[in-house]
Amino acid sequence: PFCRTPEAASDGEITERIKKRVDAGDANAMRNLGRLYHRGGGCVLPVDYNKAMELLLRAGELGSSTAYFNIAVSYERGEGVERNMKKAKHYYELAAMEGDVSARHNLGCMEGNENEGGNMQRAAKHWMIAAGAGHDGSLTNIRQCYLNGHVTKDDFEKFLRAHKEAKDE
Repeated sequence: PFCRTPEAASDGEITERIKKRVDAGDANAMRNLGRLYHRGGGCVLPVDYNKAMELLLRAGELGSSTAYFNIAVSYERGEGVERNMKKAKHYYELAAMEGDVSARHNLGCMEGNENEGGNMQRAAKHWMIAAGAGHDGSLTNIRQCYLNGHVTKDDFEKFLRAHKEAKDE
């Protein structure tokens, strides 16, 4: 039915269509509208961090890993909310459990942060999972872990192959 709908003529019309999908319980539409409120939707929507977080939380509860990822980034950077690394990690974990590879990578970065008593073994595990799903940055970090002695040669080779297979798919 969407392909027969004429293209939207304005930003306002696009926003109204997204709002209709939000009312229908569409998690992707909630995430999209939340992102629009987060950065301001041009002349159509003002910046409203509270509304953005509300929509992103609802989308996450409906299964949108990207919504949880966006919440985590907001807490990590302090965008629209007070910077809170504990909450950022929590939402990265929720996103990672839903399959978000970038969230898994960022969890590895948080775990490996030596300024906060990093745990390189846990960091490497997160990066191995993300690298196995095709995340390039995680493969780079696994390579560095191997060079620093945190990962065995066998593990490095295993995840190098897994990364290649994921990229080939």
